[in-house]
Amino acid sequence: MKLSKPLTFAACWAVLAAATLPVHAQIKIGEINSYKAQPAFLEPYKKGMDLAVEQINARGGVLGKKIEVITRDDNANPGDMVRAAEELVSREKVDFLAGAFLSHTGMALADFAKQKKVFYLAGEPLTDKMTWQGGNQYTFRLRPGTYMQAAMLVPEAVKMKKKRWAIVYPNYEYGQSAVAAFKTLLKAAQPDVEFVTEQAPPLGKIEAGPVVQALADSKPDAIFNVLFGADLSKFVREGNTRGLFEGRTVVSVLTGEPEYLDPLKDEAPNGWLVTGYPWNGVSIPAHKAFLDAYQARFKDYPRLGSVVGYSMIMAAAAGIEKAKSTESDKLAAAFKGLQFDSPFGKVTFRAEDHQSTMGAFVGKTKNEGGKGIMVDYVYYDGADARFQPSAADVKKSRSTD
Repeated sequence: MKLSKPLTFAACWAVLAAATLPVHAQIKIGEINSYKAQPAFLEPYKKGMDLAVEQINARGGVLGKKIEVITRDDNANPGDMVRAAEELVSREKVDFLAGAFLSHTGMALADFAKQKKVFYLAGEPLTDKMTWQGGNQYTFRLRPGTYMQAAMLVPEAVKMKKKRWAIVYPNYEYGQSAVAAFKTLLKAAQPDVEFVTEQAPPLGKIEAGPVVQALADSKPDAIFNVLFGADLSKFVREGNTRGLFEGRTVVSVLTGEPEYLDPLKDEAPNGWLVTGYPWNGVSIPAHKAFLDAYQARFKDYPRLGSVVGYSMIMAAAAGIEKAKSTESDKLAAAFKGLQFDSPFGKVTFRAEDHQSTMGAFVGKTKNEGGKGIMVDYVYYDGADARFQPSAADVKKSRSTD
């Protein structure tokens, strides 16, 4: 039997380098979210992320490296969020952080990013503090926040000429931020409005009967609703039973998103003014390409979470390409003014507050054949100055950045 020649030192070194190369040939994104607590949004969101990673890696990755997303669950708890972030950075050696759904966990992750000087791309947390008072040089946010969505709803609300408003919202950072923005903008546009009652049940723990009764007792002309998920379903069911919505205008953030509208089924309300996502009615080429790819991959239609997860990874890839690096300071510099392609068209991250210009659909709900859909909708581009604070206002609010 003929023996092969022994490897030279150079050849041994080449073999060793090849064996260790895959460890360094990946871009690791540490993504943390409330997967167990908010599955309606985050299961489609995860699918959107997976689709984006597959598409990016199929075309060769970014900077010649494949993307890998390492996920963790924060248990909807800020403390667990920070512990997961620390583990991802110190043990998994991720290049940067992403994710968060709930606003209070997102704020905890943003503060971690600031303290540790780690880049953080927030996909979903909607509180305005993400980009204003609590904003920092390492944190960028994709979705339109509460101010932006309120600014899109208020002009239509004003046209309804309702004076007495009741408000219901989940009592945590997102709900508080949404109510503050809506009240400020509505009062500025219609000074004679009155806010006759506010109901603020804990997130995920609404006692719908007493809440609906309290709203009815205040005899409002209109209701501003910020509830979502299971809280929304319980509220709508009880409101329908007690006739709360009859003859009243309802303005509702998020209710037009299929992850929240679909579960209402034949209880879906008619005529609510909402923000949402009419997935089967968006006709631009970028969305059609996304829709076709998503349905082919998952044999299901996308929810708004799908768009957010997909767009977040696409934004991350574009930022890395622009920075030519995954170093946090270089990524932070590259994301200022970064433009990328999303299923809703071109999106830019504003340099002044790190908020993207991704927009939102505004329309009305309709119960059609026992299923809730959005009708009469318009896409409002987040680049429109009507929906964003001025650079001067941003500078004041981010004075500690």
